[in-house]
Amino acid sequence: MTPHPFNLPRIGFAAWSGSGKTTLLKAVIPALRARGQRPAVIKHAHHAFDVDTPGKDSYELRHAGADQMLVASCRRYALMVETPETDDGRVPDLDMLCSRLDPERADLILVEGFKQADLPKIEVHRPAVGKPPLYPEIPGVIAVATDAAELDFDGPLLPVNDPDAVARFIIDYCNLNP
Repeated sequence: MTPHPFNLPRIGFAAWSGSGKTTLLKAVIPALRARGQRPAVIKHAHHAFDVDTPGKDSYELRHAGADQMLVASCRRYALMVETPETDDGRVPDLDMLCSRLDPERADLILVEGFKQADLPKIEVHRPAVGKPPLYPEIPGVIAVATDAAELDFDGPLLPVNDPDAVARFIIDYCNLNP
């Protein structure tokens, strides 16, 4: 496993756009939780994005010049941090992002995207997307979650439509106590 802040295990999910990374994660997260795990998630966004809505106070204050905007309620909080100094098109530093998570509230970190990052990855591959597998080209693919009948991969093939099997693989790979 790759060393990282807080010694939380990290598993990446990598795939071509439209392959179902988010769909799989949305099903794997409850399967992990059912096994007593507390996953945190970091997702890479390829474009400028906003979680605020124009017209909301937090959006207006951030756009007025607040470099950091934390919105809090009794149920959740969200921190938006402007990073214009790093707006060079490069992928954000994954270790820095992981360090922003609260390690007391997580057992592992699931990372969506960050294909080139140095971490173990599960590739989501669906032949129907019409793209070749990524594992020959990207580092760290330890398993492929797929609906392909067969695949020339020297490692575990996981059924992409069975989130319980993917969750079990993650728990075993990370040596987490179920």
